[in-house]
Amino acid sequence: MAGKPGDKTTPTIPDEASTGPGHLGTDDRGNVTWEWADKAELQADDTLGGAERVRALVDPRLDVLEEDASADNPTAVNPKRLKTGYNPYNSGALGKQTWKKKKNLQELSKWIELRKKMADKKGDE
Repeated sequence: MAGKPGDKTTPTIPDEASTGPGHLGTDDRGNVTWEWADKAELQADDTLGGAERVRALVDPRLDVLEEDASADNPTAVNPKRLKTGYNPYNSGALGKQTWKKKKNLQELSKWIELRKKMADKKGDE
């Protein structure tokens, strides 16, 4: 009666389960968990066991490529990101082409005081 709808038995492939680092299983609450194979190096709770578990899950067909950064500019300039927001897949140095000229605050204070004096003189007349 394994063919009824609602049957919760999961088929296992013996070849894959015996050669791989583990297989999917369910706990007592029905949650899917990863069950490691019965190899001593995968079951170890120390640092070496953790490294072996990571190594067992890494696909050897994948490579990590290092991008060469030029000596004069270690990160790529991405001025468009200033307007569009953060995209982790398109990162780069944020930089503006031109910066606003800094305002002299002392001159600004003098100008504000002068405007107030002029407004007071016009109000007196």
